[in-house]
Amino acid sequence: MEQRITFITLGVADLEASIDFYENKLGWKRDATSTEAIVFFKLNGLMLSLYPRNELAKDATVNAAGNGFKGFTLAHNLGSEQEVDALIASLKSKGIKPVKEPQKVFWGGYSSYIADPDGFLWEIAHNPFLKND
Repeated sequence: MEQRITFITLGVADLEASIDFYENKLGWKRDATSTEAIVFFKLNGLMLSLYPRNELAKDATVNAAGNGFKGFTLAHNLGSEQEVDALIASLKSKGIKPVKEPQKVFWGGYSSYIADPDGFLWEIAHNPFLKND
């Protein structure tokens, strides 16, 4: 099997609240293929989609119940510690409260965490060992 991720689909409790977070807080642009039922954001070679949690569970034939830590995080890497600080400051001005304030971390980088309306964790980080595309 080829190593590839094409879509990451987040099952969300309130589609409108999630759209507001990603479009108005993060400033992302909705892809033209989005519909009223599902929203797509094109991200450097993959797509992030937002879809109602109950509908996603129904499609996968699993129970939609579940809460707490989801067992994974998503990451947005930046070019410097200053860029992390600036983005977190901008997000704070839009009402987003960091789960973890920006700080140097054990692996040698610098990071912060925020959560979307469904509690999906986003690491906002600078990794000095990786070059961004």
